[in-house]
Amino acid sequence: MRVLVTGAAGFIGSHLCQRLIAEGYSVVGVDNFDPFYEPAVKRRNLADLLKSNRFELKEGDIRDAAFLEAAADGSDAVVHLAAKAGVRPSIEDPLGYADVNVRGTAAVLESARKNKIRTVLFASSSSVYGNSSRIPFSEDDPVNEPVSPYAATKKAGEMLCRTYHHLYGMHIFCLRFFTVYGPRQRPDLAIHKFARLIEAGRPVPIYGDGSAERDFTYIDDIIDGTVSALKACRGFAVYNLGDSCPVRLDDLVSALEEALNKRAERRFLPPQPGDVIRTCADIRKAAEDLGYCPKTSLKEGLARFVQWMRREAV
Repeated sequence: MRVLVTGAAGFIGSHLCQRLIAEGYSVVGVDNFDPFYEPAVKRRNLADLLKSNRFELKEGDIRDAAFLEAAADGSDAVVHLAAKAGVRPSIEDPLGYADVNVRGTAAVLESARKNKIRTVLFASSSSVYGNSSRIPFSEDDPVNEPVSPYAATKKAGEMLCRTYHHLYGMHIFCLRFFTVYGPRQRPDLAIHKFARLIEAGRPVPIYGDGSAERDFTYIDDIIDGTVSALKACRGFAVYNLGDSCPVRLDDLVSALEEALNKRAERRFLPPQPGDVIRTCADIRKAAEDLGYCPKTSLKEGLARFVQWMRREAV
C-alpha cells in the first residue's frame, strides 16, 4: 500500500512515515520546508527515512494543485498533516493560516479525488473545542466557538472533509490531536520550550496563573492511533486522540524540573489571547472503534524527551 503523507518532515509527520515504513507501507512524503522553524531541523527529521527505498520525498507546496496531483498519483491513501501551526501566530496572520490550512486542505482533497484515492486522514486539533465547559471533550460536542484563527481553520478543514465524503463517497477520518509531545517536538511548543529554558537556567514564561490544563499526549500513542485509523478508515468519522489525563501548566513545570533534575525560575505573565483554559479528550470512541489506548505516562514521556533533547545538543 502506498501512502501520501503531507507535512512529512514535521514532528508528527516524520514519526508517522517511519512507522508506516516499518509496517511495510511505501510512503511519498510531501513538505515545503516552511521556515516557521529552522528547515534544517526538518531535514534532520528525514535523514533516516531517505535511506529507505520505500520512502520518496516530494518538495513542494500543498496549494500547488499541479504539483500535488502529480505527487499523489499512484497512492492508495492520504494522511494530511501539513498546516500552518500554532494558536498565537494565527492571530497575527489569519489570512496566511486560512490560505494554507483551508485552501491547502481543499487542494489535498481535490488531488485525492482526481487520483481516485478513496482513503484520507485529516489531522485536526483539540483547539476546535474552544473553551468548552463540557469535560471531557467529546466528538459529539458542538464546536462552533473557536477562539483563534488556527482553530477556525481546523474546523473548516473538518467541514471540507465531510463535504468530500458526502459528494464523492470518500472514506475520511478527522483526527483531533491533543497537545502532542516527544522527540522532535516543535521548538515553540511548551514542553520543548520550557525544557530548553530550564536547562539553560533561564526563566520559564507562564501565561496566566499556571492553572490552565493541557491533555499532553506522547507521540508514540498518537502514531498508534493514526495508523489504526488508517487501517480502519471507512465512511466518515471524527476521533479524539489524546491521553485523557489533563495536567496543569504549573505541574508540568514541576515534572520537567524532575526530568531535568534542575530547578526552574517561573515568570508569570498575563494570559494570551487565543489560549484555552483546558483540554481533555474523551477517548472512548477511539478506544472502541480503533483500539486506541495511550500507554505512555507523562513521567516516562518527559524522560524520553529530555534524553533526546540532550543527545541533540551534543
